Amino acid sequence: QVRLVESGGGLVQPGESLTLFCVSTEIIWLRSTMAWYRQAPGKQRELVAKLDSGARADYADSVKGRFTISRDTSKHTVYLQMDSLKSEDTAVYTCKSETYGYWGQGTQVTVSS
Repeated sequence: QVRLVESGGGLVQPGESLTLFCVSTEIIWLRSTMAWYRQAPGKQRELVAKLDSGARADYADSVKGRFTISRDTSKHTVYLQMDSLKSEDTAVYTCKSETYGYWGQGTQVTVSS
């Protein structure tokens, strides 16, 4: 059974950083287009960042210059480096294989002073 497992979420103060991890049981998924989504309470899920098989990355305007998506296939992992976090970044973050449609279970990120 294919799984995507996220970790790295937590509680941080505004301006701090966090790195999220998405580990896959299948390397093929990580070589596909991978993405991070987030959903804040009372809001629709939104695409945060996407990384295609050619290492081209796209970002939501709200996170450009602050977040970085990357992958290390040798570690079966896709990362989301989040810097200069704001309270409005508070959400459940979930990784997804865009190519194959598999979702992880999500990890909570809370930015609060």
